Amino acid sequence: MLPQVKSAQSLEIPYYVPVGNECALFELAYKHRLPLLLKGPTGCGKTRFVAHMAAKLARPLFTVSCHDDLTAADLTGRYLLKGGETVWTDGPLTRAVRQGGICYLDEVVEARKDVTVVLHPLTDDRRLLPLERTNELLEAPADFMLVVSYNPGYQNILKQLKPSTRQRFVAIEFDFPPPDIEAEIVAMESGLELEKTKSLVALASRLRAMKGQDLDESVSTRLLVYCATLIAAGMTWDEAVQAAIVEPLSDDADIKAGLVEVVRAVFG
Repeated sequence: MLPQVKSAQSLEIPYYVPVGNECALFELAYKHRLPLLLKGPTGCGKTRFVAHMAAKLARPLFTVSCHDDLTAADLTGRYLLKGGETVWTDGPLTRAVRQGGICYLDEVVEARKDVTVVLHPLTDDRRLLPLERTNELLEAPADFMLVVSYNPGYQNILKQLKPSTRQRFVAIEFDFPPPDIEAEIVAMESGLELEKTKSLVALASRLRAMKGQDLDESVSTRLLVYCATLIAAGMTWDEAVQAAIVEPLSDDADIKAGLVEVVRAVFG
């Protein structure tokens, strides 16, 4: 079965607030046919950034969420039975190369190792995609771009992006936005008043300081948007914070109790 893929070319540009030169760098990479690597924590805006830039450049976007079972064939394509006949079906990477567009592989380190082998010819000056099953050698057009992302904080000895692979990409390091910008983003995405989202961002700052001690992963901007959305919809602050921040961050009862104490210290 081929992977779930989001393919879109929308006139509406998804909301995104730049925090540095990432938009200019993306445009330069696209213009000069350079592959791009985005690295940063979960929920900090990497996927939204790619969607924003694809719409801004008016290019189709093929997004693949990588996972443990994702193989090179899932990306390039395979023969499938259709109406009693065996028919070749392009995968998302092949479609992006044939049509021209941006192929985004989210959390690429989660995919199987044979995926990076397929990507290598596309990430140098050849810009080629070999399809052994169909005996084709596709040359990527000028409007094709490969973008991959991963979370360095989640890497372990079994799942690392090799230095030889990283050095094939221009890279941008993402982090959570500065507090004023993050509060603005959360307000815009959720509809909650800006002054109230500032309080949520202050809570996030306290919780992020706990990463590596009690928490494996920081509270993301995405979770703040979820929390603010619940509050804007009428849920109490205690209920919203519990459902959208405390529970997603941990299953451990003691750690959750500690998180609640931090919440009380921030909100009183």
